[in-house]
Amino acid sequence: MDFFQNHAVLFALVAAAAGVSYGVALIVWLLKQPSGTERMREISHAVQEGAGAYLRKQYTTIAIVAVIPFLLIGFYDKLGWGTAIGFLVGATLSAAAGFIGMNVSVRSNVRTAEAAKGGLKPAFKIAFRAGSVTGLLVVGLGLFGVAGYYWILTAGFDVSKAHTVDHLVGLAFGGSLISVFARLGGGIFTKAADVGADLVGKIEAGIPEDDPRNPAVIADNVGDNVGDCAGMAADLFETYAVTAVAVMLLATHFMKSQQGLILLPLAIGGVSIFASIIGTFFARIGRSGSIMNALYKSVIVATVLSAIGFIPIMMAYDGGMFSFRQLYLSALVGLAITFLLVAITEYYTGTRWHAVKSIAAASQTGHATNIISGLAWGMQATVAPVIVIAAGILSAYYLAGGGNDPKKGLYGIGVAVMAQLSMTGLIVALDAYGPVTDNAGGIAEMADLDESVRGITDPLDAVGNTTKAVTKGYAIGSAGLAALVLFSEYSTKLGAEHVHTNFQLNNPWVIAGLFVGGLMPFLFASLAMQAVGVVGGQVVEEVRRQFKEMPGIMEGTQKPDYTRAVSIVTGSAIKKMLAPALIPIVIPIVAGVISADMLGGLLIGTIVTGIFLAIQMTSGGGAWDNAKKMIEDGLYGGKGSPAHAAGITGDTVGDPYKDTAGPAINPMIKIANIVAILMIPLIASIHG
Repeated sequence: MDFFQNHAVLFALVAAAAGVSYGVALIVWLLKQPSGTERMREISHAVQEGAGAYLRKQYTTIAIVAVIPFLLIGFYDKLGWGTAIGFLVGATLSAAAGFIGMNVSVRSNVRTAEAAKGGLKPAFKIAFRAGSVTGLLVVGLGLFGVAGYYWILTAGFDVSKAHTVDHLVGLAFGGSLISVFARLGGGIFTKAADVGADLVGKIEAGIPEDDPRNPAVIADNVGDNVGDCAGMAADLFETYAVTAVAVMLLATHFMKSQQGLILLPLAIGGVSIFASIIGTFFARIGRSGSIMNALYKSVIVATVLSAIGFIPIMMAYDGGMFSFRQLYLSALVGLAITFLLVAITEYYTGTRWHAVKSIAAASQTGHATNIISGLAWGMQATVAPVIVIAAGILSAYYLAGGGNDPKKGLYGIGVAVMAQLSMTGLIVALDAYGPVTDNAGGIAEMADLDESVRGITDPLDAVGNTTKAVTKGYAIGSAGLAALVLFSEYSTKLGAEHVHTNFQLNNPWVIAGLFVGGLMPFLFASLAMQAVGVVGGQVVEEVRRQFKEMPGIMEGTQKPDYTRAVSIVTGSAIKKMLAPALIPIVIPIVAGVISADMLGGLLIGTIVTGIFLAIQMTSGGGAWDNAKKMIEDGLYGGKGSPAHAAGITGDTVGDPYKDTAGPAINPMIKIANIVAILMIPLIASIHG
């Protein structure tokens, strides 16, 4: 059992290598699958080119922006080049996870469409395996980055050098910075293209979704990948890495009693990577034909295997600061939170349940009632997840002994959130599967394949809408727990620097900070939504122009200029992502310079309002989308009916909710907390 204490870094590195290797093996298998007709390959290649061009431009822009914090961190002697290099490692690995996953996704879409000719099971197999590549790369590279850089910093396995853990904050900051830009840029791209294509194509021209006559259809398909694959991968990489680093930071408070606790998060992550690899083999459609059940089987198997695998790990740490029972029960709390958040999010976004059916029914009486119903269900969708998160915080805190020692309770929360996020590999697979099936349906439509192919890809896509919402709910829930751990680290380190703080609610600086922090998610989401509206308007104007100036498009005698729409969205999305991305960096810096107490209040305010707003947006948007799909499948008059027009309006409003502003709040919350930790030396010099 001592192996997990003495060699946790080695175990984590082996697990990370296994995750990445399995991902590479899946890539090789996927690329060997048939890629369809020449027309299908031509469409897929256009999507590949557009997605690749956008990501190269996006990451070039981010790299230029990232030079400034890299140099500031490196030359500031209280942080140094160890932290700066960590920043570079985190940023590079986060970008790599998204870029590789996106490239696999845009090559798997055409193979999924081709497999759909043979039925549901072969199409599902390819789409899920493509999603699994992204998921395993996220956890593999995340664990490899944290464990590998820690090993380099300590020059081996000497856990006594606890101060080196501080340099890992730089790695967390690098991953977070890439994440917020990728989420924003990709989200603005995908939803601006989607909104522009739908408003002119479906409503004004009356043509189907993914109709090749729509000049924005390629941009829409590109957006699915840069937003829901690359952006999501960067987001979950950041969430995973930041949580591991945060829990390791908490463990430094127990160094005199039990040094090995620093490495416990790495061992937890390693076990779940092996469990997730095994879980992927159980994602098979059974006799019932249920796609969602096939996906959930893999998650359940991996969760059970992780729970079993945690036993020897927690036994290795029994008898020190914590007992086996305290650590293991805290970890089980994290797994339970994962299960509950997934189930709750599916209830509010799945086509089988009341929320989506209610929004679809409201569409019969017009656009306004659809919007009212969607907003109401989105608000209600915040209740159960927040109760689960609150119950999880209290349970982990007291199960770990927080009633007698608050530090132990906080570490218990850290173990719970690390156990929750150890399942990231499979949860990301559920999400990344979505854009593959969505693109497959688009290729089937544009390549004029038999209706039976679309009959396979459409139900796969509908489930993909739910799984994307599930992943976002999972990420946001974990953000609340991780941010709490980061906040505790902020307050503890201020005390170590002899900065007097008073975070009680009778302190006006704390109250002011709560208000300022509370407004940040709203300002952030507002700018993101406005960006989608502006860029989407540009796409609308371009599509209208082409329809007007090239009348042969509608008759099928002229080919639309797809590249023009892609070019418009690429340039505008990158420009529009910069302003909101600065909010979680600039505002905390200003608040910290003014008052350490104000910054503390700001962090809590951002966590509280951010969780509610993000869940409301992601669940509400997912419900709107699936309500529209239910109508398109024949409910309440089907395509072309008044209910369908109302459903399209609701989906158009929900698009920037669920795919731009809502999910980007997750990295925004954690960036604010990481910036606060990095600022501690500066705050100490000003207020110490």
